Amino acid sequence: MTFVKPEHIVTEHIEGTGHAGRKRSLVKTLSWRTIATTDTILIARFITGSWTIGLGIATIEVFTKMALYYLHERGWSSLDWGLEDVDVDAQALELRPVH
Repeated sequence: MTFVKPEHIVTEHIEGTGHAGRKRSLVKTLSWRTIATTDTILIARFITGSWTIGLGIATIEVFTKMALYYLHERGWSSLDWGLEDVDVDAQALELRPVH
């Protein structure tokens, strides 16, 4: 629910809802890259038989895929598609006013 004041529209932010921030996107990027790069090293080692080649491939892909994932995450964070609005009643807004 949106409350209208003469000077602007006021909406309540409910913790745990809304768009991901840049810091959250970066932490998710780093945690995912740890998992995905380990996977790449193991697959490349299995295919080539060489840990050196596996590590070489992983070194290159970690940077390119981290950048691509971050951009992908930020793109999705800028969209409202698939997000549902949260209703806030007037009493809740009085107890926790919006600044």
